[in-house]
Amino acid sequence: MKPEWLRTELPDKKEFFWLRKRLRNAKLHTICEDARCPNIGYCFSQKTATFLILGDICTRNCSFCAVKKGKPREKPTTKEIVEITKLVKELALEYVVITSVTRDDLEDGGASQYRDLTNYLRKEIKNVMIEILIPDFQNKKESLEIILEAPPEILNHNIETVKRLYNEIKRPESFYDRSLNVLKYYYEKGLITKSGIMVGLGESLDEIKKTMEDLLNIGVKILTIGQYLQPTKKNHPVIKYYHPDEFEEFKEIGEKMGFLEVVSGPFVRSSYKAKESYFKVKNVISNIQ
Repeated sequence: MKPEWLRTELPDKKEFFWLRKRLRNAKLHTICEDARCPNIGYCFSQKTATFLILGDICTRNCSFCAVKKGKPREKPTTKEIVEITKLVKELALEYVVITSVTRDDLEDGGASQYRDLTNYLRKEIKNVMIEILIPDFQNKKESLEIILEAPPEILNHNIETVKRLYNEIKRPESFYDRSLNVLKYYYEKGLITKSGIMVGLGESLDEIKKTMEDLLNIGVKILTIGQYLQPTKKNHPVIKYYHPDEFEEFKEIGEKMGFLEVVSGPFVRSSYKAKESYFKVKNVISNIQ
């Protein structure tokens, strides 16, 4: 049974149902719905969402994730780009967060769709700010370079969990270092980088600290830490529910280490308070310079 601090109320605002209907009419996906995010009621009610591109079927089989797995048939389309831009205009969003399923079936992993959507958003919407949450693109340099053709304000790539647990979540342990290499690459190219950790999968405090140190050492400026919640009975079980006070401790540890922003809490996910985090970090960097 979930502890009381993890209970959420069902959404009842008309804005929530309007946005859900609007997304379905446009055949658009969001990570909010597909990954069963616990913040969906709040975010949709505020008329904001994290757009999921490249379809809704992932080519990998990570045990913590609720997104559908399989062999995608859907190819990248300009229609997806146009429809997302239309909705961003309707919602009057100043800050847009874009993510995708992992598409190992595509030659560039879908990197060109990120680039094309970023370029089109900036062409159609003046002063729009964009954060992208990317897969690892198998650490292919040519794919990573495509992202730099339309660099975002924030480059996010989640490390997900501690290295020891990678095999348990059905990821080769080598993917941990691959993710660090991706983040390091973009940091060295001058982008503000961000990453996230789920807790509750069986990690120790020392392992969490080590993961935080690994991220800090390759230039990550923004860190998100949230409670893992088992989306279905088929997914990895929750080993521990952390108390909100423990999330405050994680935040303090991260800030003392040197992260410019640590967003930590039971319901925190990658895009939680994304806009606020960007402006905070941007101001800190501007003052340093």
